[in-house]
Order: sequence, then C-alpha cells, then structure tokens
Amino acid sequence: MTGTESVWLTQDAYERLRRELLELRAAQHGPGDEDGQSAAGRRLRRLELEELLDRAVVGQAPADDGIAEPGMVLTVRFDDEQTETFLLGRRDGADTEELEVYSPESPLGSALTGARPGQVCSYRIPSGASVNVTLLEAVPYGMHLRRR
Repeated sequence: MTGTESVWLTQDAYERLRRELLELRAAQHGPGDEDGQSAAGRRLRRLELEELLDRAVVGQAPADDGIAEPGMVLTVRFDDEQTETFLLGRRDGADTEELEVYSPESPLGSALTGARPGQVCSYRIPSGASVNVTLLEAVPYGMHLRRR
C-alpha cells in the first residue's frame, strides 16, 4: 500500500500493531533464520507496519455528522432489501469481532466514502455487475454501541 493519506486505528489496534512491529524488529537483530523466505516476509510486514503506524490517526472518532468515512460504522441496505452493518476501516486497524470490516479502498467502501444517509451508491462486483447500496446510517466507531 502506498500513499500519504492517514489511516484510522483504534487505540487497541494501534498498540497491538506497535507490539507486533517491536517483535519483528527484535527478531531482525536476533540469530539468523534458516528460512530466508520467512525472513523476507517478516521484513515486508515490518515495512508495512512502519508505514501504517506512521500514517495512523489513533482513537480520534470522526465527526458524528452522518457522512461515511473511515472510522464510521455504516448501516446499508442493498437492492434485495438486506441490510448490513460494518466498520469502514482497515481490517488490521480495528479490534472488532462483532462487526465485519470493509476497507475504504474496497469497491463497496470506495463507493460509500463521502456518502450521506439516504444516498444511493453503486459499485462493481468481480463479475462486472453493478450493485446499488443505500447508506442508512453512519456513526463513529464506539458510538454505534450506544445507539443499539
């Protein structure tokens, strides 16, 4: 992943990722590894974590303005009338088991970013078909628990 835009993370996720980075850095200075491929994988993960943590916005809830953006819990309705609630953010940037997480760079996340409640957005699925989705609600992560 490249870019300079900030990445929203919960405080817990930030601490977990920071600990992982410290462990990877310690392993880098430890005894040699017989499996060069796993060492390369650890190096790539270390670089990814360094970039992610450098761009992290930690624990700051987005404005409660109803606009879909990273750090918001979105409730949407698809054309088939099914609804889904999920966190718009990075999967490794949120410690949540109760919510699905969709990246802002995913087709669905990209279509919804910047949307307001009632707005219909469309995105393409891998088959090439276009899917419409209506944003019903967007609330900051954490506040969604109080609105249940």
